[in-house]
Amino acid sequence: MNLSFDGQVVAVSGAGHGLGRAIAECFAGLGARVFGCYPTTVQVPGVEMAAVDLADRAAGAAWIAAVEQAAGAPVSVLVNNAGGVAGQVFQPIETVTDAAWDEIMAVNLHAAFALSRAAAPGMKRAGRGRIVNISSGAGLQASLTGIQAYASAKHAVVGLTRQLAHELGPHGITVNSVAPGLIPSNPASAAQWEGYGPAQQAAMLDAVALRRLGTPQDIANAVLFFASPLADFVNGQILQVDGGK
Repeated sequence: MNLSFDGQVVAVSGAGHGLGRAIAECFAGLGARVFGCYPTTVQVPGVEMAAVDLADRAAGAAWIAAVEQAAGAPVSVLVNNAGGVAGQVFQPIETVTDAAWDEIMAVNLHAAFALSRAAAPGMKRAGRGRIVNISSGAGLQASLTGIQAYASAKHAVVGLTRQLAHELGPHGITVNSVAPGLIPSNPASAAQWEGYGPAQQAAMLDAVALRRLGTPQDIANAVLFFASPLADFVNGQILQVDGGK
């Protein structure tokens, strides 16, 4: 079966690099009109990019409205990919500030909520839609980063996925999540991987059935599945893409 997204409007948050960029480029290559956002101005071939601060929920909603206006149609596929640890490292909970906690919650959880809320009315009018949330292995167990807010936010993204699947399913909208394993796809994750050192890296690879790290393309492939007709009856699911950890 040849996948095609011709005529579909796809919005990908955090599309400037790493997983988001790979996802956006794959959709563009399969015929979709793709819109992406990133905190700063960047260019991605085949993707209509905008600089959006997703820590501001109103700005996120305005971006979805601008996408729909530019496309002349509702969003067909929303990929909530924006997230990460915001440059933070582990510190004991008693030293974590409110600002540090809120910063991670804003980009990982609140942004996914705000963009889904903004895209849902158009999807309902169309009678169909796909929302794919990028969670994490840290949404299903403790995070390797040790960062309390990151693990909490990713667990919440899993909960949001399951709840919206039940709410939006009657409108022909599916909501699923891809939970990546450790994939050094951006400076933060690459630094995390390098920080483990050779011995710990080898031990971590030994714990993966496929004996390798994942790639951004591995995650993009899972997102394409959820967005395609192959997943028409798949809803509220969390797909771990981690090589068999």
